[in-house]
Amino acid sequence: MGGFDMESLVDATAGAIGSLASTTILYPLDTCKTKYQAELRTPNLRKYRNLSDVLWEAISTRQVLSLYQGLGTKNLQSFISSFIYFYGYSFFKRLYVERSGYRSISTKANLLIAAVAGACTVAITQPLDTAASRMQTSDFGKSKGLWKTLSEDSWEEAFDGLGISILLTINPAIQYTAFDQLKQRLLEGQLGNPQSLSALSAFLLGAASKCAATCLTYPAIRCKVMIQSAESSEDTEEVKSRKTVSGALYAIWNKEGFLGFFKGLRAQILKTVLSSALLLMIKEKITKSTWVLFLGIRRFLFLSRSRLKSS
Repeated sequence: MGGFDMESLVDATAGAIGSLASTTILYPLDTCKTKYQAELRTPNLRKYRNLSDVLWEAISTRQVLSLYQGLGTKNLQSFISSFIYFYGYSFFKRLYVERSGYRSISTKANLLIAAVAGACTVAITQPLDTAASRMQTSDFGKSKGLWKTLSEDSWEEAFDGLGISILLTINPAIQYTAFDQLKQRLLEGQLGNPQSLSALSAFLLGAASKCAATCLTYPAIRCKVMIQSAESSEDTEEVKSRKTVSGALYAIWNKEGFLGFFKGLRAQILKTVLSSALLLMIKEKITKSTWVLFLGIRRFLFLSRSRLKSS
């Protein structure tokens, strides 16, 4: 395993571990947010007036543990997608620098590389993302397992929202490009040229970059949640008509008006900013430890091979 691949692998592993930790910590908030976003009713008929109503429903019906429904699937999807994304992002960045001969990457090139890495990730992990959304938006206590959720529908339905998910790759592209640019400027301005950010700096930069990306792409995020949400027993035909981008856009405009495209924005910002900030903070802090671990494994494997050849 050469230095080129080793660095990409370390970056991917650290990012995946950070994603796993942040997803688990914030999962109840994610469930409340997703159920709140998925509801589409006129203002006077809404079941959830605000985010806290979802939490209160879980408490009043004694289904608090249902706030964790789909956690295993979400963690699996989060770990795999983060590993693929960070590996691809690191790999394509190094490939670009090596082939172009430039010492640094322009903002446009960084955005393109991040979008390509995101598109590859989405294409592979979309069925897990769809299953996790359906499990989260199911009635409390009635969520099905991963296999049952996927096997009930066709493979085509497992890829519901793929087009809009690919479009939303601009979200992490904006986020990580902003984070990298801010990080680079911050490190260059510090005395002694430190190699890594402090935990607080990484948290704040992660929060700022994700907030900007979320605000810019939120209408598409809400459409994606609606497309992937579990079907209810009521208004079946109407619910099915929302399973396309145009159908979701029309339904939001028809029932909630222009402001409906931004329903749940504060909840989305709260969840995703905290999640991304935690992810990047954890990733920054464990990258060095991950390097030591991988070097130790490589040294162990090298010594084992040497002993086998000499015996």
